Amino acid sequence: MLNTSARLLRLLSLLQARALWAGPELAERLGVTTRTIRTDVDRLRQLGYPVEAAPGLAGGYRLGAGAALPPLLLDDEEAVAVAIGLRTAAIGGVEGIGETSMRALAKLEQVLPPRLRHRVSALQSATLAVPGTGPSVDADVMVAIAAAIRSEHRLRFDYANHEGRASRREVEPHRLVVMGRRWYLIAWDPERDDWRTFRVDRITPKIPGGPRFTPRELPEAEVTARLQRGVGTATWRYHARVLLYAPAAVVRAKLPLPVDVEELGPDRCQIKVGSDTPHMLSLYLGLLDVDFEVIDAPELSAALTALADRLHRAASSSGSRPEPS
Repeated sequence: MLNTSARLLRLLSLLQARALWAGPELAERLGVTTRTIRTDVDRLRQLGYPVEAAPGLAGGYRLGAGAALPPLLLDDEEAVAVAIGLRTAAIGGVEGIGETSMRALAKLEQVLPPRLRHRVSALQSATLAVPGTGPSVDADVMVAIAAAIRSEHRLRFDYANHEGRASRREVEPHRLVVMGRRWYLIAWDPERDDWRTFRVDRITPKIPGGPRFTPRELPEAEVTARLQRGVGTATWRYHARVLLYAPAAVVRAKLPLPVDVEELGPDRCQIKVGSDTPHMLSLYLGLLDVDFEVIDAPELSAALTALADRLHRAASSSGSRPEPS
């Protein structure tokens, strides 16, 4: 059996890992009686940890919010993951948390044991993260969405779609997902009786939120598939259908984002793609390095013409200027 100090640390670790624990479940995990669990909970409260007891058949113990942040208990893998996550967040797409992330990382690295500090340092020295461009997401918006997901309350918000039209939405939020530098919300829309994908940088939450809901089942694979289908079309301002003169398998391998590819023959396929601007979309299509034809997007055709003219001028002037002496 663990001694009292070790048992308290183990109990604290369990309470931090999950929202609610039944007393008998904790007793079984620690190999003690429920009476000992009650005694240990009282000890944690005396040390400043706000452990709450919920009565009833569905009750148990949970770690509540206190007046001050109590020390967190992290195992080795969790500490390394937090350190890496903080460094990534410092240059990520969430606005207003870069400096805060670096401060938190400095505090964490100061107390890491040498063996863990070496692992974090080795990874950091072997990798290079280049800040990207694109819309950033307000940290308060992320917190509001995450809170609605955790508390299982409907989320009310104003949303600007890819055409800039604003609408008021009320959904059952399911999961926040990041792809590239963009954050997306996967949610069930009761009004449309279907799952929907929303770009978080276009969401303005409204307070108060909606009523509680019972979460719907959606496997991780389906979350990924819906996001991949959505990011190619629905969340962008500009759209185009493009005919590509290449096998569908070749196009799928080259696309910077996963989109549906319709096979039209052994050497032809069609895609429906989107982007924030026609110019950006023209660059994406150029990266495919295959012949293609724009079917129904005059703005994209104009952007391709302008880009082709610019590249032609650059190629024509190459080598015509005298070398500097």
